[in-house]
Parts: sequence; structure tokens; C-alpha cells
Amino acid sequence: MKNIALHSIHEKLGAKIVPFAGYNMPVQYEGVTAEHLTVREAVGVFDVSHMGEFLVSGENALALIQKVTSNDASKLEIGDAQYSCFPNKENGIVDDLIIYKIKENEYLLVVNASNIEKDWNWISSFNEEFKADLKDLSEEYSLLAIQGPKTMEAMQPLSSLDLEAIPFYKFKIGDFAGVENIIISATGYTGSGGFEIYCKNSEVEQVWKKVFEAGAAYGIKPIGLAARDTLRLEMGYCLYGNDIDDTTSPIEAGLGWITKFTKDFVNAEALAKEKEHKPERKLVAFELDERGIPRQGYDIVDGNGNVIGNVTSGTMSPCLQKGIGMGYVPRIMSKSGTQIHIQVRKKAIPATIVKLPFYKG
Repeated sequence: MKNIALHSIHEKLGAKIVPFAGYNMPVQYEGVTAEHLTVREAVGVFDVSHMGEFLVSGENALALIQKVTSNDASKLEIGDAQYSCFPNKENGIVDDLIIYKIKENEYLLVVNASNIEKDWNWISSFNEEFKADLKDLSEEYSLLAIQGPKTMEAMQPLSSLDLEAIPFYKFKIGDFAGVENIIISATGYTGSGGFEIYCKNSEVEQVWKKVFEAGAAYGIKPIGLAARDTLRLEMGYCLYGNDIDDTTSPIEAGLGWITKFTKDFVNAEALAKEKEHKPERKLVAFELDERGIPRQGYDIVDGNGNVIGNVTSGTMSPCLQKGIGMGYVPRIMSKSGTQIHIQVRKKAIPATIVKLPFYKG
């Protein structure tokens, strides 16, 4: 297991450290619910430095990205971020990612930690044709996600940039916490606003300390991966390995909005056919109608007890105080308001399919 740059700081803060995606990661500090509510109400900081970063540059950088990703990166201006995925050749997803356009012919791809090697090999296999310049920066960079409604106000003293002027899914490169050339991105995985800060490993300790000094008056706290999971689930954001993987298509996962058929990309023809004829199953969101906690892997059953799908993500929502989850069901049973049941041990608990997000803010 690798250690992230701030490993010793998380240990001193009393974090519960667990192996995750090849790294020793802080999963929680004071408890999931308390950390979850800190992000919803104030400001919290996640150290997600295990994420992977690839720099793609050169005159064929865009052509390579267009080939391997589902979204249309030609629409990006400098300072734009874009959510996308790498389709595989079997109607599945290699990974989901965020693309940042740094400058003309230069892009930063941010990928999931568990898929760094797989993604690198996948992109490289296509780059034999395009010959773009590829660099894996994953071991050099740290990533802090500063999230919550008080983030902007708390962090503004740390930068000469107008943080409020950075719209959602845009970024600026500038000074932050006494360090130059920091990527300050108005992205996140919580639905409560904030920024993601990319800096070098050698700079992250200074950034971390200054962030906590600036946020002290706003109730800032460190937040672990467990609360990151409950926060993203309340928003209905997909998690790779749970809701999407090598066997799920972006169409059935509800990611048609990042799958643009105005260009040629890996497996585009098959996915276009699937969109036209409609997938046999769909990823849906549901709320339990009675007390219980749905967990990944639990069966979804109909009123007669027949298994019709399985839960891909589930939890007790700290904000809604009820069991929520996502899972795949037949398309004919995917309409909002449809009654299903979740098999929680020996009991089939009634649930209702709902529209996302669960948490409305």
C-alpha cells in the first residue's frame, strides 16, 4: 500500500486509515454522519490525493481524447472542465473521468485511483496512432477537495483570484495558500459547492495548514472517504466499481448526456444503437418506504419476490434520515413512482423509485 503525502497528518488527526485502491486512505475522523453534515452545513476538506492525473499534450492531444472519451472535448475552452468516460469495446465503461483544458493542445485527465494503471494502458494503446505526449503525474500531485456552502467565503483570503467568479465546472490557475500555479477547480463530488485544489506533493502540507487556518472560524473539519460516499450518493453521482464498471453501458447508467454521437469514439456505433433501441435495464434511484438500510449487492425484487436487479450503492441518508440507494432494474420497471422491494436479509422492504437527486439542498 502506498501512502499519500499527508499520511502522517491524518494519523495525528486520529483518522481511521484503511487500504483503498492501493493507498492507505483516511476513511473517517469523528464519524460519518458528523462529517457528512459538516460538508452540507459548513466546510470540510477531503484528501483525495490517491486520484490519478494524466497530462495529454501535443498537436494530436484533442484527437486522442476525442477517440477514447464519450463526451465532446472539442467544446472545451481553456479553463473548462468536463465530465466524461472511457467506453470499452463491449458496451461497458473503462472508467469515468474529468477533463481539464489547461491550454491549447494541453489537457489534464483526472481518473479514479483504482484504475490508474488500467486507464494508462487503455489510452496508450490508442496513442500508437495519434502519438500525443502522455505523462502520468499521479505520483507527483496531491488533490484536496474543499467542499461545503461556506467554502468560498472561508477560502477567499487565500487567493488573489475572485473565487466567486469561477463558475461550476470551470477552473483557474493562480495563487492559493501562498503557492503559485495551483489549479482551483469549481468541481466536487458532494453537491454542496466548493473547490478542488491540485498542487504538488511538496506543496500540499503548506496548503493544508493554511486552509485549516482560514477555515477555523467557519467550522472547517477534515472529512474521510466514508462521508464522501454518503454525500455523493445523496446526489445520485455514480461511483466506479459500484454503479458503473466494465459491464455497464453509459446509456443504461443514465450517462447519455456525456455520450455525444456527433463524433467518432470507441464503440460509438454500438452505443448509438443501444440508445436508439433503448437499453433492457436502467440504473434507478430508490428510497425505502420503511426503516432499513440497503447495501451494495442486496437483491431488488418485485412484489412476488422475483429478483429483478441488485443494489449498486446504498446507505442511510444522514440528511433524509431514510434508506436510499441505486441499482439496475428492467427498463419497463424503471419509471419514477414504481414500487419495488429491497431484500434486506430475510425481509423484502418496500421501496419507491424516485428522481435524482435525493438531497435537494
